[in-house]
Amino acid sequence: MAVAADFGAEAAILDEELIERILANDPGAFDLLYDRYFPRVCGYVRKRIGNRADVDETVQEVFVNVFTSLESFRSEAPFGAWVLGVARRTVAGRFKKQRVTTVSFDDYPAEEIGRERTVRRMSCPTPLEEYECRERAMRLENLAQTKLTPEQCALVEMHHLKDYSIRQIADVLARSEDAVKSNLYRARKVLQAS
Repeated sequence: MAVAADFGAEAAILDEELIERILANDPGAFDLLYDRYFPRVCGYVRKRIGNRADVDETVQEVFVNVFTSLESFRSEAPFGAWVLGVARRTVAGRFKKQRVTTVSFDDYPAEEIGRERTVRRMSCPTPLEEYECRERAMRLENLAQTKLTPEQCALVEMHHLKDYSIRQIADVLARSEDAVKSNLYRARKVLQAS
């Protein structure tokens, strides 16, 4: 029973109190903060990075960044939001660190340069590009679910994801082409405005 009472007491400690204790060099306070926010930070990082080893390393880097920048927290927003902001910047920073190696054009004969450009264009996106694409896709999906009508969602999916023509959509939905264009235009405006 003593363990449960201790756990309840730890949960009752406010974030601000833990921050004060950490800044006053209380050795156990950061452990409590770490235990409190580890699941959220780990979940956030795991959604954005696929490799398990990179997830573990990035989560540790997030908590190092939280600890070293703790004095900059100003209580203007909830501490949890601030921690996730540190996590977001840490993840983005890791992607920026991964630079694509470049090769000088002087190393290739002139006839090879055009072929090299084609190969580079067809290559995989950088980790930063993948991260930004996933973030944008999640944001658009959330907007579509909350701001668009079911018909507008269907229009966006058919036209932009399944590559249906306006005529094909009009036939499927038994609408005029002008009605499809108009509703699709309104849906795009909603998604672009947010």
